Amino acid sequence: MVKFSKQFEGQVVPEWKYAYVDYWQLKKDIKKIHLPNIDNTPTKEQNNYLPNTLFSSLMNFSLFGHQHRNHEAIHVHKKLSSSASKGDMYETELLDQFADTDATKEFFACLDLQLNKVNQFYKAREKEFLDRGESSKKQIEILLELKTAFQQQGKGAIASEDSSISCTISSDEESVKDRTEEEQLQDNRADDTEKNDVPFMDSPRSDDMGKSMRMKKEDEKMRTLSGPVINCQGKNLRINIPLTTPSLTFSAISYLVWEDLVNPSSRKCGPEGRKLHVNRTTLHHAEKMIRGAFVEIYKGLGYLKSYRNLNILAFIKILKKFDKVTGKQVLPIYLKVVESSYFNSSDKVMKLEDEVEELFIKHFAEEDRRKAMKYLKPQQHKDSHSVTFFIGLFTGCFLALFAGYVIMARMMHVYRPASHSVYMETVYPVFSMFSLLFLHFFLYGLNVFAWRKARINYSFIFELNPTKELKYRDVFLICTTSLTAVMGVMFVHMSLIAKGHSYEQVKAIPGLLLLVFLALLVCPFNIFYRSSRYRFLSVIRNIILSPLYKVVMLDFFMADQLCSQVPMLRNLEYVACYYITGSYKTEDYMHCKEARHYRDLVYAVSFLPYYWRAMQCARRWFDEGQTSHLVNLGKYVSAMFAAGAKVAYEKDGGAGWLCLLVVMSSAATVYQLYWDFVKDWGLLQMNSKNPWLRNELMLRQKFIYYLSMGLNLILRLAWLQTVLHSKFEHVDDGVTYLFLAALEVTRRGLWNFFRLENEHLNNAGKFRAVKTIPLPFHEVDEED
Repeated sequence: MVKFSKQFEGQVVPEWKYAYVDYWQLKKDIKKIHLPNIDNTPTKEQNNYLPNTLFSSLMNFSLFGHQHRNHEAIHVHKKLSSSASKGDMYETELLDQFADTDATKEFFACLDLQLNKVNQFYKAREKEFLDRGESSKKQIEILLELKTAFQQQGKGAIASEDSSISCTISSDEESVKDRTEEEQLQDNRADDTEKNDVPFMDSPRSDDMGKSMRMKKEDEKMRTLSGPVINCQGKNLRINIPLTTPSLTFSAISYLVWEDLVNPSSRKCGPEGRKLHVNRTTLHHAEKMIRGAFVEIYKGLGYLKSYRNLNILAFIKILKKFDKVTGKQVLPIYLKVVESSYFNSSDKVMKLEDEVEELFIKHFAEEDRRKAMKYLKPQQHKDSHSVTFFIGLFTGCFLALFAGYVIMARMMHVYRPASHSVYMETVYPVFSMFSLLFLHFFLYGLNVFAWRKARINYSFIFELNPTKELKYRDVFLICTTSLTAVMGVMFVHMSLIAKGHSYEQVKAIPGLLLLVFLALLVCPFNIFYRSSRYRFLSVIRNIILSPLYKVVMLDFFMADQLCSQVPMLRNLEYVACYYITGSYKTEDYMHCKEARHYRDLVYAVSFLPYYWRAMQCARRWFDEGQTSHLVNLGKYVSAMFAAGAKVAYEKDGGAGWLCLLVVMSSAATVYQLYWDFVKDWGLLQMNSKNPWLRNELMLRQKFIYYLSMGLNLILRLAWLQTVLHSKFEHVDDGVTYLFLAALEVTRRGLWNFFRLENEHLNNAGKFRAVKTIPLPFHEVDEED
């Protein structure tokens, strides 16, 4: 039977962890109570009040009201708080004699604090979701009005002369507006929750969060495509669609150019207004935003219900332990107070949940409840034992093939310096490329496993679909299957060479292997995790067109991964050149190394990941207005210079290039280490209770953080190999470069865990458990 503490820890909403009952602290307080010669065995009457499940607990609440006042050991006083937002406050008075009065008072003081904390947090979150629900309902009303007018117009535009709905453009329009009013209102609510509604969060971590959020209020500005102010049936509205895609970005630019340069007189309009064009695309984006807002509200209401039920169960369990230790009957008395407290007695969440569900079914699911539940309550797929079986099977096959490949390669002296140069220049790059790719993928699987164990909500951070995201078993299955296929082809290829076949006869095999994997990646059929493959391609597209797409967490996280895969990208560029130019027919592998335009392409490939990441920083600065993004951009610019100096030194050598390489790489390394430790990982905080770390840690063993910092420092200095010319004896330089590239990939896998840990703690500090979806329609005051 699982202990309740483990059950409790496994069911809490990770971002709300500190708002739950501190069950572990209450257990410690009970252990401080020392009662001599007391029979701790609960009586039969007590057992009637010790439910084993949450359902029976809720069913038995009414029984607790039948206790007589003269037998009460305690009395709980209800006091009005000085702040209306805090609600009622509870304080317990001891009426009976307890053997250890001081420890008992300490326990009930902590218990009262937990009850007040839960009530205040629940009330604050309830108010937030009620306000968000009310705003979303107004959005639906406006959307329906515009849809009706659009249908009656019969064309792709809504004119001001429309008989069913009057829409005119006001003269006070702005092309680019600061962050939307709805998001500001929600941010203010979250800030008020932290500092006013939830005063119990007084830790240094929460103070830092409060300061950062206040700075964010002053500095951060969100630019959106703010359409002109329109008047519909007496309402002044503004349509705001975030610039998330290139089409929307170009639309915003063209709007700016047309309104400000080409046709500035159009800004001036008479009292009758002028025509407003609202096409189907705009309505589709607006509807999608409103639907997403409803899904997030429904998810948040579900979290609140779980929060209430789990806290009730925690109160029951801890009071049961207290009664067992003291021999008193406190459980029915105090639980009656818990039952009547705000977080348990309020039914607003239940009503709003039913209303949201009804509206969603009506407007977004065509009256189909089953279809609506696929959005509101997506069912996660259960792990299959067959996946685990095939992981083990393919792992064994890969190890056997790899052992055979290594033995055969050693017997043929393939990796010896100056031997089998054709193999090392034509086949080995393909093997190296796949090795780095699937090593990175394997480390991602380990990251997912570690995040799940540490209860880091990576799905929420990456905005992954819970029904389609890759579990760590899926990642391992893809990794082991692919590596088995690659190693099998490489083993067959080397076997053919060992049997006397020339390179000319088997030269197409590595290229065909690469072509098969590329075809599988873009395969349109619903096989081999199609949704994940297409999501990966969409992220790569977003990275390549970084300035044009709104940057989300998954995009810049993936771009950081590419920064650690520069050797793999260079191998890919070389292999593509070798096969596309037809060099493989003549085995002229030096053509792709000596031709000038291909040498220039090597520089471009080395720059590209850092350039993409720098463009993402620039776009985030444009969207959010935070100067920290410009500072982060400088880090990637320094990395670009360091990468260029390294490529130049590898090609030309010389003392000048060596000095430039040392200077640029040293500066970039210091820059990157500072950003890794302080910004990405949130460590090296001077005033932290954990020396040189941070106040909140997800891992209990602190030495892991110090060890990881040391490893990150060492692996960041791998570029010194280029200067020292160190390499393994009796093996080709390509093996040394592969080993160093694998170290960088390993460093990135280590970086990934702590990066998401810090992001998760930021969300927890702000109690951000659901996404804030910007709403498209915003009412504007006439004087504005």
